[in-house]
Amino acid sequence: MNQKRPILGITMGDPGSIGPELSVKALLDPNCYLLCRPIIIGEAAIMAEAVSILGCSDIKINAISNVSEAKFSHGTIDVLDMDVITPEEVTIGKFTPENGEASFRYVEKAIQLALAGEVDATVTNALSKEAINLAGHQYAGHTEIYADLTNTKHYAMMLAHDDLRVIHVSTHVSLREACDLAKKERVLRVIHLADEACKALGIEKPRIAVAGLNPHSGEAGMFGKEEIDEIIPAIEAAKEAGLQVEGPVPPDTVFPKARGGWYDIVVAMYHDQGHIPLKMEGFVFNKSKQKWDDVSGINVTLGLPIIRVSVDHGTAMGKAYKGTASATSLINAIDYAALFAKHA
Repeated sequence: MNQKRPILGITMGDPGSIGPELSVKALLDPNCYLLCRPIIIGEAAIMAEAVSILGCSDIKINAISNVSEAKFSHGTIDVLDMDVITPEEVTIGKFTPENGEASFRYVEKAIQLALAGEVDATVTNALSKEAINLAGHQYAGHTEIYADLTNTKHYAMMLAHDDLRVIHVSTHVSLREACDLAKKERVLRVIHLADEACKALGIEKPRIAVAGLNPHSGEAGMFGKEEIDEIIPAIEAAKEAGLQVEGPVPPDTVFPKARGGWYDIVVAMYHDQGHIPLKMEGFVFNKSKQKWDDVSGINVTLGLPIIRVSVDHGTAMGKAYKGTASATSLINAIDYAALFAKHA
């Protein structure tokens, strides 16, 4: 039974952020250990601080230097101790080069372990793009780090909240550049990645919707010709390849349809087109209490030779080391990573 559960390498995230406490909160759930064998990649001393902040006196930290040393037992959190930064060197709630270097090194190690086959999938807590750039690592985020360190040229970002899923043609570029990137070859490649991702989750015949780029999907060329020149040809090519695809569906109606169960996944043309509806679903703000009741949803990088699933929120520096942040997104990410690993 133990050998059938996938080993997940979970990065601690920025050491000055909510990442350490979320890691503890997620692993407090015994169901996590029924799904997988988790290892935190980070700092044992900082994880011990997080345990103290949360008042979990019965939780033990098992500092290890190799995956083979892990106990994989609920009540004991296995931490691959990277020894990059000490608790005294961490600046809580701030974007610093020191924090950025540490969070980058955790991601780097997770990728190395996955490529070597020592872990079956990786899960990433949030890091700060500003901090890693201050540390000299010029990346726009996790997605680009994974692509570079795995030598992957063709990849895409998928977000998911329950059964609502979206994959992006472009992500971390300007809106002007995103319009230029909506080309037939790229749209077709992302449609195929969407199909493969759903099948990896156990969906035998994925129903894929492709969103238009322009209002009303261009209205037959009145509001833009990208649909006619690039997107529709990509959809037709996907259909010829045997995929179950519809579109281009107007962007303002495709997500209500997907939420209602019409589609298994939506191909979005750019970052905010896909992110906004997913976060409207997963991020629940309590106006009367002026607090977030829930922050759920996950982020997956598709097209990689390894599995990478992430939380779908940032570092939340204002909440760091207070023990109040929600671990729902991290728990969702662990569940998804275990499911991907199961079907790999």
